[in-house]
Parts: sequence; structure tokens; C-alpha cells
Amino acid sequence: MIQIKELGFTYGETGGLGSISLSKEKKHMLPAEKYVLRNITMDLEEGRIYGLLGENGVGKTTMLTLLCGLKKPQLGSINIDGHDPYKREPSFLSDQYYLSDEVAPMNMKAIDYARNYGKFWERFDIEKFTEIMQVLETDPEQKMTKMSFGQLKKTYISFALACSTKYLFMDEPTNGLDIPSKAQFRKAVTKYTREDSVILISTHQVRDLENIIDPIIILDRQDILLNATVEEIAEKLYFDYSNEKADDALYSEMIPGGSIKVCLNQSGEESKVNLEALFNTVHQNKELIKGIFNK
Repeated sequence: MIQIKELGFTYGETGGLGSISLSKEKKHMLPAEKYVLRNITMDLEEGRIYGLLGENGVGKTTMLTLLCGLKKPQLGSINIDGHDPYKREPSFLSDQYYLSDEVAPMNMKAIDYARNYGKFWERFDIEKFTEIMQVLETDPEQKMTKMSFGQLKKTYISFALACSTKYLFMDEPTNGLDIPSKAQFRKAVTKYTREDSVILISTHQVRDLENIIDPIIILDRQDILLNATVEEIAEKLYFDYSNEKADDALYSEMIPGGSIKVCLNQSGEESKVNLEALFNTVHQNKELIKGIFNK
């Protein structure tokens, strides 16, 4: 389990990392607006694929780099099965993988990259790597410097899944993938990850991941607006796809063939959650949504 308590992080007034050297007392004296993340508290449980949603600049990538130990919290704590990620203990590092949105082409074949670097993860499986590459329709014998951005992205996705880690953090993994590749990505994530894994995927492309991410975390600057399962969301919000007018709608928009409206679920009726509409509803009704889901 990942336990995050009162997490705070700032890049400092100049935008650099100078704030890391501040004393604990001085960190508490920094104005709240200087923090990218502040007072973030939540638990991430095993066997879940979490979707981390949020507008640009709210700290999604910062959150992922804090969880994998590339950055140190200025306030609060992160506990991952008894490990402090920033201590970078080998036993922790071998059971977590961070897939950045930025992927670098190495001057070698994909299969050679996998063989050379896979040894740092004790559960890495080279056969699994080649199998996932086939699912994603990418040639493991191709040199990485000759790959398109999409092919390179699929190579790193294949490597990340082949590491078979308990903790997997992915930053915008579907960026650069074409439509068929996005479907292949969803198939690979559901098929090749461990049952006890904790997966956190940051994305702007909610439609790409709508059928696999659950629970949903919506991050605002310095705040969590929503952290709930799809079932919990459907219990409290009703997604109406009819053309009937709803004066009590929290959010509405036109969609092909009609409209979608999001209302409070007063009747307990079931409906299909639309993540784009949910995201817009949350951002237009921040305090109301926090009140509803934090009861």
C-alpha cells in the first residue's frame, strides 16, 4: 500500500530546487501559493489501476516523481510498504518502475536495451518483453534510434510491463500512440500486470483509459478534488444521456446524437460514468464535489 500524508512540495520562489535546502520551519512559512502540492493525503491500495487526472501545472508529474523517489517531499511523508521512496533502497527500486512521458532513443536494438537494463529489476522477463512488443506490433530487433516516437513509446511501455513490478507509475503513456496502439496498450496493461500491483497513470487523454482506470483521482493545484471508485461516483452522480432538459444539472454539454448531463443521483439509479463529463463537472463544482465525496 502507498500511504501519503499531508504531502507538500515546492520548487521555490525562483522556480528552481533551492527550497530543498530550507529548514522545516522556513518551509512552513512559505506562502501557500508557492506550493505545487500541499496537504495531499490519500492511500493507494493493491490491485488497483488509478487514473490521475488534472489540468496542466497541477502537479501530476511532480506527484509521480515523488512517489518513485526522484524528488523529496518538503512537507509530509510517503510510505510505500515501509519504504521512504527518496532513500532509493535497492529492494524498493527493484519493485517499482516510473515511465516518464519523455522517452530517449538509445543507440541499440530494443531487445539489447531490454537485456542490458532489465537486470536491474529482479522479476524482469525478456520473453514477456518480446511478447508485449508483438502485442504492440513493434519489432524488438529494430534499432531504437530508427524508431518513430510512437514505436519508441511502445518499446518503453513493453519494458515497463516486463519488469513485473508491484508499483508502476506512468506519465501520459498514450501520448504519441495511434488509435489501434491505444487499444493494444489497454489490453497489455490489463493482461501483463500483477494482481497485487498498484498502478498510477497520469493522463489528459481520459477516453484512452476510460475502461481500465478505477479509482479516479482528480488533482487540483494543492488539493485533491476527487478520489473515488467508478462505483462510488455512479452512486452519487447520475449521467443522463437523454435529450430531456435538466434544470438541476451540475454540468451539461452537447455530444454526437444528443447531450450529456450530470446531476446529483437522488434516485439511486445506475448510469454509465463519462470521465470527460465527470472531470468538467468536478472543476465547475469543486467545493460541492469535495463535500459530497468526503462525507
